[in-house]
Amino acid sequence: MINRKFILGIIVFGSLWGFAECIIGSLLRDVNLPAGAIMTGVFAIGLMTLSRTTFRQPGMQTGIGLVAGALRFFNPFGGCFICSAIAIMAEGLLFDLIWTGFSLDQKTTHTLTIQTSIGVTSAYLVYVGGYIITQILTPVFSSAGFYLENLIVFIPQILASGLLAALLGVATVPAVFALKNAHITIQDRLYYPITIGVSAFCWVFVILNTILIIGV
Repeated sequence: MINRKFILGIIVFGSLWGFAECIIGSLLRDVNLPAGAIMTGVFAIGLMTLSRTTFRQPGMQTGIGLVAGALRFFNPFGGCFICSAIAIMAEGLLFDLIWTGFSLDQKTTHTLTIQTSIGVTSAYLVYVGGYIITQILTPVFSSAGFYLENLIVFIPQILASGLLAALLGVATVPAVFALKNAHITIQDRLYYPITIGVSAFCWVFVILNTILIIGV
């Protein structure tokens, strides 16, 4: 039996992440800020941690990344949108693997030390891993061809660029756990219209924004 609440959770969290990447990420790039690290350390890690601690279901963040990456394709502005979409999908998968591999779902309570450790580790590995996967897959999808020596040259830069995401993750994950401790719940009769409405808004807004920019 299909769990409709779980499926809608994937869609709404993925839509929110994709919306943030398209709108907020574009604004950050316009003012020459490190959009990738900021989006990963705050929005990606924040939304995926919230979804994981809420549903405690392995595989969910992979689905969320696929939805967010798909939405990024509808906003072909602000840099390489193919690169961004691949990075988003890879980050969702990596987050899933990290939380599943370290059995983080089995712990119902986390001290602040554990929360910050989860934040710095998840954010750094997700960002750096997503960056490396993007460098490998983007040339393949663009028919340019992947050459290992080209990747090796950029490894030090990639490893260093993950530090900002890690520092942001230190604050993001504890903030999500604090929100969870507030025990804010949504009744089932409101859950479905809210998740559907929020998801629809994200997609419609991004698509209309894209159409308007193209028209201009």
